[in-house]
Amino acid sequence: MKITRIDIHQTDLPVRGGVYRLSGGREYHSYDATIVSIETDTGLTGWGESTPFGSTYIAAHAGGTRAALELLAPAILGMDPRQHDRIWDRMRDTLKGHRDARAALDIACWDIAAQAARLPLCDMTGGRVAGPVPVISSIGGDTPEAMRAKVARHRTQGFKGHSIKIGASEAEGGPALDAERITACLADRQPGEWYLADANNGLTVEHALRMLSLLPPGLDIVLEAPCASWAETKSLRARCALPLLLDELIQTEADLIAAIRDDLCDGVGLKVSKQGGITPMLRQRAIAAAAGMVMSVQDTVGSQISFAAILHLAQSTPRHLLRCALDTRAMTTAELAEVDAPLRDGGAAAPSDPGLGLRVDRDALGTPVNTYGDPT
Repeated sequence: MKITRIDIHQTDLPVRGGVYRLSGGREYHSYDATIVSIETDTGLTGWGESTPFGSTYIAAHAGGTRAALELLAPAILGMDPRQHDRIWDRMRDTLKGHRDARAALDIACWDIAAQAARLPLCDMTGGRVAGPVPVISSIGGDTPEAMRAKVARHRTQGFKGHSIKIGASEAEGGPALDAERITACLADRQPGEWYLADANNGLTVEHALRMLSLLPPGLDIVLEAPCASWAETKSLRARCALPLLLDELIQTEADLIAAIRDDLCDGVGLKVSKQGGITPMLRQRAIAAAAGMVMSVQDTVGSQISFAAILHLAQSTPRHLLRCALDTRAMTTAELAEVDAPLRDGGAAAPSDPGLGLRVDRDALGTPVNTYGDPT
């Protein structure tokens, strides 16, 4: 089997609810998505996606993703998409970094490999763990009352986890407002729910400590990605009683190993495009599991294509280490594909169709912005 053609599509994903806010004054109204399709000489087509969370989340942005694909896509033409490590090696040797761009190609190759094996992707990545995968909401920064209402709406839709965005500036209300946000969102906590207070690397150590001192005792919550540097995280870790989960600071296998070595966290947020696709996700999942770390399986943001990859990886993650998977479908209004994974019984189950189990709407994607390989 050989890769014969790669199409690159660009599309916008409008924010559901109109606006989404993160720490540091970051605000989003739409996301710039890059969708990849890979065709083979056997007639199989695989799909992948990379949608960076703007340009200030990690060192990635949509224009850079597509620029990187101008080098990466031609480099893997003619290769066997089932040889995941060899594909990854070729991309690594062609362009350093740019894991966000590698991810889209890597996901599409895994989609093809699973279709060729006539297996759902989760059975290619360790095997399906029975039962629905608990899904997590993403609650953008707002007033405490508005955020509490958003949690309640997501709860009625079947979400078992809630990621509460914090990181208010001093002018907005600072640590006191963040403590109020957390307290309000947990006010109606139900049995079996899991909560993250996610700062997206937006807090100083001083801000975090002030906020923690204002929280009521006994709140069952995990602090995620509080600080922007390893040194700040290490300082806070020594003085923080809450469990700590790292996200943006862990992108590579070496990052994860360093965090384990230095005991900087109790869990990790693995995001498909941030880590670089399914191939490095599997490596990092194994490392985290060996260290006994809990995991959330997510992506920065994305369409139904991104969600399908997230769900299959989460479906094959040992359930005692899996906390939640992100349902990106709840974050945007775009309808690019269908994936048979309704929310029920507290979560969603990966489809049983071969590959990612997607039915992509090619009309919604429009004409490719770039094509590599056979133009027919």
